[in-house]
Amino acid sequence: MKRLILFLLCILHCALCIKVNAQHKHEMRAAWVATVANIDWPQRGCFDVDSQKMQMIEILDSLESLKFNAIVFQIRPTSDALYQSDLEPWSLFLTGKQGVAPNPFYDPLEFTIAEAHKRQIEVHVWLNPYRVLNVDDLKLLSPNHLYHRKPELFVKYGKQYYFNPGLDETRKFLNTVVADIVTRYDVDAVHFDDYFYPYRIAGKEFPNDATFKSHSRGFNNKDDWRRNNVNLIIQELNATIKSIKPWVEFGISPFGVWRNADQDPNGSATQAGCTNYDDLYADVRLWLKEGWIDYIVPQLYWEIGKKVADYEVLVDWWSKNSFGRNLYIGLSASTLGTGKADAWKQPNELCRQLAMNNLHPATSGAVYFSCKGLLRNAQGLCDSLQQTYYKYPALNPENHNLKGNASAAPRNVRVENGKLKWDPVVDEGGYQIAYYVVYMFDASQPIDINNPESILLKTSETEVDLSAINHDKATFVVTSVNRFRLESVAVESTKHNISQPETPQIIQENPIKVHHTKTKKRTKRNR
Repeated sequence: MKRLILFLLCILHCALCIKVNAQHKHEMRAAWVATVANIDWPQRGCFDVDSQKMQMIEILDSLESLKFNAIVFQIRPTSDALYQSDLEPWSLFLTGKQGVAPNPFYDPLEFTIAEAHKRQIEVHVWLNPYRVLNVDDLKLLSPNHLYHRKPELFVKYGKQYYFNPGLDETRKFLNTVVADIVTRYDVDAVHFDDYFYPYRIAGKEFPNDATFKSHSRGFNNKDDWRRNNVNLIIQELNATIKSIKPWVEFGISPFGVWRNADQDPNGSATQAGCTNYDDLYADVRLWLKEGWIDYIVPQLYWEIGKKVADYEVLVDWWSKNSFGRNLYIGLSASTLGTGKADAWKQPNELCRQLAMNNLHPATSGAVYFSCKGLLRNAQGLCDSLQQTYYKYPALNPENHNLKGNASAAPRNVRVENGKLKWDPVVDEGGYQIAYYVVYMFDASQPIDINNPESILLKTSETEVDLSAINHDKATFVVTSVNRFRLESVAVESTKHNISQPETPQIIQENPIKVHHTKTKKRTKRNR
């Protein structure tokens, strides 16, 4: 009997391991690339253009090897720009002095997008809405900064300077900045983090009493007015983005606690000393409910079992309060092996969190802060990702908040001179598709493109060299994925023996009727 019980427990344990470590075909695998204070890129004091380019390529190559499919690239850390802009000056974190262009000239955002898309890595541009200076030194501002032309738009809180969130002109300017980026660059998403109204300073009130009196919009309660200020910019930015490119997502990465349950019955069973709703005036739950944002990345930078903010409690709460929007979990790779709590010193807290995420069907991926913290491979995290959690490639999750049609299918799929080829796909509206997916199956295998193990590669090219594939017989299937992240029907090649010489032949097009499985939906200080 004891042996039977032990045997059954082993089966149960194996089944659980399979479930929590399961690979998903659609999964967000992203890392924040922070530029404020040169956290991730470029290296502090490095103003050489070739070196900056090489550092970015090394980041992208490393993430590609880990099968990541997105970066969140900070391009506006302090109301300045890591891209060519007529609205705001070049960032001091790029060239050492605000307003000074790279020499020789290049556009870091244009360069990063081109290199990332070569690797089928999305670029989510990360902006801070209100922060102007994170130190008390106005001399750091470029002479052509908006602050010098319109100082009435700004306030000082503590030792930092901010746009005044209560002014209509602040919202108008921010919409103009975002519209400029989305119009001119091939970005995949616009991303804000947790800095809306700034984190409270003990004993100091954010200085906008005069603005409340002059721009109250009928509000009698200042806190409600502040929340409405942020609600308005979120609504407006979503409309601005979608009016230009409806496939570009709008995502938010808030502080990990919306509200505590003792403040609101809809809140989480936490005792956080700071919350989005009450301290940062960010009613993130409302934005999700109303569909004003396309995805959410709560920063759950605490360990499983933390008394005041338990990771397990919070991943469950966000799963139940995402209102059908895409949910990715923000994980603190930088804390691994260095945190004060014992959990971070015992291998491997992030692996336990990834396994826990897989038990919550509403979650569809993770974003790691920060890129440098991730790539240092603390406690073998990168090894675990390669060998277990990210063993196979993954497509970026579909987003049902976006209104698009499925991608057009590849045509004229054929094998010529040892290469699998197809004609370029132009999608609805004349847009180039995002990438192609090539699947490979043994001759005896049923064709199931929902199984990520069958993904041979993702590519922006229209041919694949088959000579390096060590396989006697295989069936290949090709799909296209458009900018809305929607995959086409699958087109199958004829079965053939790729180890033998071939004469050029046209592969029969055979759209496969595939029942896609439902897409599995799965605190950065000083950023």
